[in-house]
Order: sequence, then C-alpha cells, then structure tokens
Amino acid sequence: MVMEEAERIKKIPPYLFTIMDKLRLEAISKGNEVIDLGMGNPDLPTPKHVVDELCLAAQKVANQRYSRPGGDVENRLKEAIASWYKGRFGVNLNPETEVLPLIGSKEGIVHLSLAFLNEGDVAIVPTPAYPVHFNGVTIAGGDVHYIPLVSDDGILGNLKKVNSHVINKTKILFLSYPHNPTAEVVDLDFFKGIVQWARGKKLIVVSDLAYSDIVFDGYKAPSIMEVDGAKEVAVEFHTLSKSYNMAGWRLGFVVGNSAVLKSLAKVKSYIDFGIFRAVQLSAISALTGPQDCVRELVNVYNSRMNVFIDGLNRIGWKVDKPKATFYVWLRIPEKYRKLSSLEFAGLLVEKAGVVVAPGTGFGDAGEGYIRFALVENEERLKLAIERLRKIL
Repeated sequence: MVMEEAERIKKIPPYLFTIMDKLRLEAISKGNEVIDLGMGNPDLPTPKHVVDELCLAAQKVANQRYSRPGGDVENRLKEAIASWYKGRFGVNLNPETEVLPLIGSKEGIVHLSLAFLNEGDVAIVPTPAYPVHFNGVTIAGGDVHYIPLVSDDGILGNLKKVNSHVINKTKILFLSYPHNPTAEVVDLDFFKGIVQWARGKKLIVVSDLAYSDIVFDGYKAPSIMEVDGAKEVAVEFHTLSKSYNMAGWRLGFVVGNSAVLKSLAKVKSYIDFGIFRAVQLSAISALTGPQDCVRELVNVYNSRMNVFIDGLNRIGWKVDKPKATFYVWLRIPEKYRKLSSLEFAGLLVEKAGVVVAPGTGFGDAGEGYIRFALVENEERLKLAIERLRKIL
C-alpha cells in the first residue's frame, strides 16, 4: 500500500544533505576516496570533561528516567544557560521563564513555526538561508516571504519595503548571524534597528545564533538580547553543537520572550519527553566548566580557514576570508556557470572527490553558489585544494 504525503510535505524538496550523501556513497562505491566538506558536521572531539560527565551521569538510574519540567537537573541546566548568557553577553535572563532547553536548536525552530503559524500566516526569511528556517514554515502550513540577504539597502531597508499587507500577515522574522551559509556578520547596531522596526508589530523576531563563538580576527558576534527591549519582540536560539563539538548530543536552547517560550514549551510537551538527563548534566559541565576548549576550537578553525582561503586564492578562485563560522560561500567558477549548483556539486564529487553543499539547498537565491564546510584537518583541506586546482 502506498500512502500519499500531506500536501505541505510535498512542497518540501528532498533534504539537501541526503542528496549529497547519496552522491558521496556512489563515489565511494566506485573506489574513490572522498573529502567531505558538505555538511557542517564538526569533526573535532567533544571536550573530555564533558564526555567524562556523561559517562558518570548515564550510570545513575535516576538519570535514565523521563526528564521532568521543574526537576533539579532541568532547573540547573536553565540556570547554567542563564549564567552563560550573562557571562557571554552581559544579558540577564530569568531561568524559569526566559530559558527553554531544546533537543537541538533545529527541533526548536521547527516547533516554533508549528506553535505560531496558521495557514496563510507569513514568515519573512532573508535568502539564502539555513533550510530549516523556511522548510519549517512549510511544514507548519505557513507561507514564506523571502527578502534578499545581501543588497544595497540591507535587511532593514528590505524589510521597510515589504508590502503592509504582507507585514500584517507576518508572525515570524528569521535572522541568522553569523550567517549560515554565507558567513555574513552584523554589529549590535543592526539588531538595534531590527528591534526598533519590530516594535508595535504582531510578530516574533527569531535570532539564530548558532555560530556566536566561531569568530576570527577580533570580531565579536552580538546577541539581539543585548538590545534594550529585545525581550518584548524577540527570541534567540543557540546550540552546543558548534561551540563544544556536541552536534550528535542534540542539545540547544532558546531564550527571550517568556510568552513565546511558554507556547513553544506547550507544543514540545506533546511531542517529546525532554532531554536525557545525562546529556543535560554534560551540557551544564560544558557551559559552566573551563572555556579553554572553545578558544582552542576557534584557533583550529581559524588556522583551517587561513589554509583554505589562501589555497583557493592561489588556484584562482578568489574569495575574502570570512569573519565567522567555518563555512566558505563561493560563486561557481565562470567556466562552469552553465551548470546548476547541484550539477556543479555533483561534478566536484565525481571529478575531484570533494563533497560540497550546493547553494540551491539554501533557497533560490543560493543558486549559482556552493558552500564548503571546513570539517576536515588541514592536510585534507590542502589535498582538497589540489584536487580543485585540477578542475579549475
């Protein structure tokens, strides 16, 4: 028996990395050795003290039961998140009402759309974008209104040009800085302008701050929560996946407007039973423990970025070094611009044994671009450069 998908699911294309993984496996099956720079999947180990905490906590029977809202471990995690925000951004948060742990920030972003969007409601998404920002809207039955991520007028200027009829139907504005996939960055004045624009409008500003710690050359990523009045209009998502190499552990959090968090928690209460307590205790260890591991992580990515950017420029694929993230966003070389980004990505796998993310997976505005994720060591990155040189 074949069941027909829901119409909203039919609108969603196959997941970007599922397609690329299929191409990767096909290349491997042919005996080719592949360098995978496609998915932003950190290759470095989780800090030892975090792993040690998991090993101890997982053995305790009390931690093997369902997580319960208001439990001791759950409250300690929220307090740790609030303390981390205070130390990192100087922002005061009420752990009880302004902090909500998540099974990864991706889960929370989708469920936020589910919590607030009715059919016909709009979410504004600058494009290109992290796919869950717009696909989550579609899953929830909402409509996406795209605006250019990069233009002469900037995001704020583009928002001011959006038709009032669209604004009146808009419930969510998604932002993501440092940006995935383009690595674009902003300063605090940008967020001040966004908060001012959002005042008086019946919408939620969503800041996705997954890459706040992966910054280079003196740049410091701001939090929208640093802006006076931000809690009235905004929430901010974060994750331990990138800062602490805990991608597979699935722990993130959202902070900010208490009413929004209350509704999101209501949705989650019917969908999941919370986070494995041993993982929660490990997250506490990460957030409150020594932060040398984060600085060491950033140094590794900075060195990789220098090697890869220098290599690209040396072989004639000109690009400036980004100030944040471990991504390099590049326009397809001129000689290959008759190909789509997916076709060019397929060519790189077949001819160079290098897996990348095709720009089209990040929305229509990503067509003509590809993204490299620097999740291999420097020697492998140098090898990737040599392979790319041969096809350029």
